[in-house]
Amino acid sequence: MRERLALPALLLAALPLLWLCACSREAAADSDDEAGATPASVLVQTQPLQQGSLPRTVTAYGVVQAEPDAQNSMVAPVAAQVGQVYVHSGQAVRAGAPLVQLLPSPPTQAGYAQAVSSLKVATEATQHTRALLAQFLATQQQLADAEKAQSDAQVALDALRAQGAGGPRTLRAPFDAIVTHVTATVRALVSEGSPLVDIVRSNGLVLMVGVAPDAAGTVGAGNPVSITPVGESRTYQGRVLERGSIVQADSGLVPVQIMLPPRQFMPGESAQASIRVGDVSGYVVPHDAVLIDDNGNSYVVQAIDGTARVVNVQVLDRQDTRDVISGALDARAPLVLTGNYQAQDGMKLRFAPAGATPAAAAAGAAAH
Repeated sequence: MRERLALPALLLAALPLLWLCACSREAAADSDDEAGATPASVLVQTQPLQQGSLPRTVTAYGVVQAEPDAQNSMVAPVAAQVGQVYVHSGQAVRAGAPLVQLLPSPPTQAGYAQAVSSLKVATEATQHTRALLAQFLATQQQLADAEKAQSDAQVALDALRAQGAGGPRTLRAPFDAIVTHVTATVRALVSEGSPLVDIVRSNGLVLMVGVAPDAAGTVGAGNPVSITPVGESRTYQGRVLERGSIVQADSGLVPVQIMLPPRQFMPGESAQASIRVGDVSGYVVPHDAVLIDDNGNSYVVQAIDGTARVVNVQVLDRQDTRDVISGALDARAPLVLTGNYQAQDGMKLRFAPAGATPAAAAAGAAAH
């Protein structure tokens, strides 16, 4: 009788152990199911993949200068005294605008008076010789000599008048110009040939920039250029006039001369030049679509049959908010823009409704 009761008692004692084993197997099965489950999905926005091109540019910096043949120095035509100075350095003037007034100096006034007197004497001598010739008291040679003396005196007087020796004279701008330097001061005595005002033609300014030697070979005359003054957002269009053929010792750069639009820049102004030297072709994508993995490689995410596909790419060029890329891309598969950071290779994708803002799509992706 005792032996018959021992077996049921043993079974009752083992029941808790059997229950624990069953729970362990169930937990293990659940873990196995989770390991083999379909990956979580991510909410994304996409756009079609498009081939295209972006301009290839060379960026350089420089300073606005005057072309050599655009510079002009206004000098005193004769010894004179400065009466008035009408301009200042940096001023823009129109053709014909007054620059400096000159008054005859005492020596110039004396020379002019002497020239007037010489012409009067020579004229009277010619008239007298002509009267003597009519009375056969002078020869034709004597009349010719008198007429030549009169002509020489007239030429000398006309030259002094043209130089302003006869009275006040105003020097005027020969063309639309920018005043770069003023030497003249009121009441100063200046000798013939003394510099008074330096000017440059308004349309004679160029931007002189320096380009790295390895990029200089791609730059040539006629290349279009976008010019942006340093510290400003406005941009102007110009073109390359000349590319130098020497590396400057002080900078290690190759000089490039760029034509500027008239009356938009000032001498000494600094600017950035983006010189277009060609085009880069490939797939043109938004900059945010290109990601970098842990190894420093560039990649994008494409949506293929509702699944994320990670594709390594090469960035050929980058400008503003767009990149040109190449790689083993499926031209028919859209490119993932929003949600690409969360997407992993093979992950299921959920697509944001058409017209959803990127911010809303990003918020939805983060929530899931």
